[in-house]
Amino acid sequence: MTDSRYKVAIVGGGIVGLAVALEVTRRFPHVRLLLLEKEDRVGRHQSGHNSGVIHSGVYYKPGSLKAKLCVTGAAAMVEFCREHGIPYQVCGKVIVATHKEEFPRLDELRRRGEANGLTGLRSIGPEQLREIEPHASGLRALVVPSTGITDYAAVCDKYAEIITARGGTILTSTAVTGLKRGADEIVVETNQSAFSATSLINCAGLFSDRISRMAGDDPQVMIVPFRGEYYDLIPARSSLVRGLIYPVPDPRFPFLGVHFTRRVSGSVDAGPNAVLAFRREGYRRTDFSLHDLGSSLVFPGFWRMAAKNWRSGLGEFHRSFSKRSFVRALQRLVPEVREADFVPGGSGVRAQALTRQGGLVDDFQFVPSGRMLHVLNVPSPAATASLVIGQTIVDNAAEGFGLQ
Repeated sequence: MTDSRYKVAIVGGGIVGLAVALEVTRRFPHVRLLLLEKEDRVGRHQSGHNSGVIHSGVYYKPGSLKAKLCVTGAAAMVEFCREHGIPYQVCGKVIVATHKEEFPRLDELRRRGEANGLTGLRSIGPEQLREIEPHASGLRALVVPSTGITDYAAVCDKYAEIITARGGTILTSTAVTGLKRGADEIVVETNQSAFSATSLINCAGLFSDRISRMAGDDPQVMIVPFRGEYYDLIPARSSLVRGLIYPVPDPRFPFLGVHFTRRVSGSVDAGPNAVLAFRREGYRRTDFSLHDLGSSLVFPGFWRMAAKNWRSGLGEFHRSFSKRSFVRALQRLVPEVREADFVPGGSGVRAQALTRQGGLVDDFQFVPSGRMLHVLNVPSPAATASLVIGQTIVDNAAEGFGLQ
C-alpha cells in the first residue's frame, strides 16, 4: 500500500535536490511533487558544511558543464540572495602564486576564466597584491572580482519555503529504503511509509550511487567521501584577511588547497584540507563505518586512485593531525599567522565520484535511466550553480518524464 501518488519524487534535500524541486514547482505548478530527506531538516550535509563561496568559474575547463553552469549560476545566486534578503557580498578574491613554477598555472587560470566569459580578471604583482590584501605574500596573483560569499544554509531554507508555498511536499526524517519499478509507477519505500511516483530524480549526494543501485542500475562510479577540515582565525587576528586568499591549485586534483575565506558573518575560515573519510558522513576523524569503508576498499578504482595519489594523500593526512603543518601551508599565503591564531573550526564531507579506472570524476554527471534520473556527481561549484543546475536537470527530465 502506498500513501499517495506523485508525478515527481526527488530523493535528497540538499541544495541540488531543493533546486530541482524549486524549478519543477516554478515550471510545472500543477505537477504533484514530493521531496524526501532522511535528516530532520534540509541542507544538513554538503550544502550546510561548505565555505559559503559564490564561485566565479575561473577554475573549470572551458566547455565543461561546470564552466557553463557556474558562470550563469553565480549571477543567478547573487540575484536570488538580493531578491530574498539573504546576506551576500561580491568581495572578489586573489589567487596567489608563491613560487615561479606556479606562474604557468596562474596564466592558465586566467585563460580559462576569460574563455568562460569572466570579465575584470587581472594579473598583479606583489605591490598591488598588498594593496588588496596587506598581509598576503606572493610573487604574482590573479584578481577575480566576481567571486562572492553567502550563507548556503539560509539559501536552502529559502528554497524549501518557496517549494512548500507553491504546493510541493517536503518530508524530512524520511529515508528511502527501497525502490520498485512498475509498468507505470515507481514505489518508493521509506522508513515512514511507501509512496508512488511516476518518475524519480536521485539527488542523494553522498548516497547517490547507492540509490542508483537500489533502483537496479549500475552507476559505474563509487562515491568516495573526502573530509575537509577547517580552522577558524581568532577574532583578534581576523583583520589579517580582508576577503578571499587562495593558492594556485594543483591541476591533478579537484581540490583547491588550503585557503582563507572571510564569511558573511565576518569570521575567517582557514582550510580545508582533503582527507579520505572512513564514513560517508564522517565529519570527525573518529567517525567510522565498516560498511562505508569496505565498499570503497572493494571498488577497483579506489586502489588505482590510491596508487596514483598516495604521496599527496599522506600529506593531507599529515596536515589533518599536525596543526603546525596545516598552519605552515597557510603561512605561504599570509606569513604573519601563527599556530596560536587558529582554533578548530567545522568540517565538511565532499561526495566525490570515482571511476573503475581510478579517475576522480571532474565534471557534473547526470545519468538518465527510464523514468529515473541519477545525479551522480555534483561537487563544488554545485551550491553556486544550484539554480541553473536545477534548470538543467529539469530540462533533461521534462521530456522523458512527460512533464507538462
